[in-house]
Amino acid sequence: MFTIENLLLGIILSTILAILAIKKKLLTKDGVIAAFIIGVITMAFGGKTWFLLLVTFLFTSSFVTKYKKNIKNKLVAEKFEKGGTRDAFQVVANGLVPMLLAITENFITSDIFFAAFIGAVATVTADTWGTEIGILSKSSPRLITTLKKVEPGTSGGITKIGTFASILGALIVGLVALIARGLWITVTTGYFVFNKLTWLVIVALLSGFLGCIMDSFLGATVQAMFYCDHCMKETEKRIHSCGNKTRHIRGIKWLNNDMVNLLSSLFGAAIGALLFIYL
Repeated sequence: MFTIENLLLGIILSTILAILAIKKKLLTKDGVIAAFIIGVITMAFGGKTWFLLLVTFLFTSSFVTKYKKNIKNKLVAEKFEKGGTRDAFQVVANGLVPMLLAITENFITSDIFFAAFIGAVATVTADTWGTEIGILSKSSPRLITTLKKVEPGTSGGITKIGTFASILGALIVGLVALIARGLWITVTTGYFVFNKLTWLVIVALLSGFLGCIMDSFLGATVQAMFYCDHCMKETEKRIHSCGNKTRHIRGIKWLNNDMVNLLSSLFGAAIGALLFIYL
């Protein structure tokens, strides 16, 4: 529930994280502002565990993004619309749904919204882990819709190592949720409840994985893709890394990777809510 204490704590912690994000070049200036707003609101309305899960996404995703960055740089420049330093649109795409769920839970008190929150955070974490580790795969990715081999970095392409990484990312979110909520309840009530909260890990694993699969499916079917005739390369960019304008070849022209991430997080949240009902 919303409290002034959580609001003030959110401002303090988000300020510290914003400074760290700027120093480590994790976010652009507008990305820092967006992350600050989302962080403060999530803490104010959701509380410490909700905020901690967002922080888990931010820092684990930043870690895998920077992992072997020198190897990934050329591929990222050619294929991806944006680089590793996340801007405001990327922050909103990943954090909007979780933030809205934190707010909603204040008006309709139910753990179903926390489950949906976990589903959304697990999805964006799994997707980032799968993408950043998957592009390092030594074997060619396969398009999720046809299983045909495609170039590394192709939207909708999946690899074994990328799939494993996405599962690991979702699992980390689930474990953080379990430990944080379990400790909080144990400390405040004196009752050991970890065995009763294993559903948090199950929700994170399943919703995160399925949300990641949905992200790949949308990337292969409706995400806007372009082609550079000069470099003869498929890309997410409207202006390729070579400086030449690309032409639209498939997908919905306005539906970029940020929109795909937003839709996928919404899907992951829905899966999380459904799992809460049936578990």
